[in-house]
Amino acid sequence: MTTCRIWKPAIGALLVSAALAASVACATAAPARARVYVRVGPPAPIVETRVVAPGPGYVWIPGYHRWDDRAYVWVPGRWDRAPRARARWVPARWVHDRRNGWYLIEGHWR
Repeated sequence: MTTCRIWKPAIGALLVSAALAASVACATAAPARARVYVRVGPPAPIVETRVVAPGPGYVWIPGYHRWDDRAYVWVPGRWDRAPRARARWVPARWVHDRRNGWYLIEGHWR
């Protein structure tokens, strides 16, 4: 038996295990998005006037208030294309935690 036949499977197994270890390390090292709590509740949403959609397949993303470390700032609504067929936009919303205050759950595609 040649040396090459012995080492090929060992090197292959070593490369696979190294790739798995690296992917686990990347998954656990990714920082979790920290929740930012605000003591004062958000203002009422601003009623926006929608312009005509730029074309078929566009979905209206409503505006929302975001916190900029000092005050609430309005992020205006916009038209955007869905990333896939039958995707649905879940709007951003503020949730009240009785102990800590208000925190934002950002809008996302579902």
